[in-house]
Amino acid sequence: MKKSMHDEIAKVAHELYEKEGSVHGNDLQDWFKAETIVMEKHERHAHEIEKRVEPIRKPSQGHRRTVKKEGFYKKG
Repeated sequence: MKKSMHDEIAKVAHELYEKEGSVHGNDLQDWFKAETIVMEKHERHAHEIEKRVEPIRKPSQGHRRTVKKEGFYKKG
């Protein structure tokens, strides 16, 4: 797990701890809840990015690719 994600989970777990009235003994449950919240947030973000990016497609009929190599275009 990345350090930043670990820090984010710890922050959310601490917020849950404070929200529940600072009850001791629920640290593991708070951590698992926080982990679920953070992972779902990152999954939603990944899906949003995936929807915005268009896949690279082959050029349509009538278009050709240009390849520039050294010495390929020579004046004759």
